[in-house]
Amino acid sequence: QVQLIETGGGLVPAGGSLRLSCAASGRTLNAYAWGWFRQAQGKEREFVAAVNWNGGFTASAESVEGRVTMSKDSARNAGYLVINNLKPEDTAAYYCAAQPTSSHQVYTRVHEYTYWGQGTQVTVSS
Repeated sequence: QVQLIETGGGLVPAGGSLRLSCAASGRTLNAYAWGWFRQAQGKEREFVAAVNWNGGFTASAESVEGRVTMSKDSARNAGYLVINNLKPEDTAAYYCAAQPTSSHQVYTRVHEYTYWGQGTQVTVSS
């Protein structure tokens, strides 16, 4: 069983930056694709960014394009999301997800992931 724990959320002024971390336990996630999603209050969970199993391919949502960097560290069994130039509309609970795979595909949809963290809240003040 895989457990994911996100950290790094908080209250940030608009224009600031945050680095979210996702620590995995229970299994080494070398052959896993990773993803980050977010869910604002009253809205559906939406894709933010993802990386394929070996880190060779990444994708990000249009709403955060150019402002996010996603990476994974197999040695630390962890994934990271850096968001720059934060905007009030980035306020949401952010979730990391992992999916075992042998494909080079980047997964961008909620139903494509099996394992999820509990989320970390990011609040951007205007």
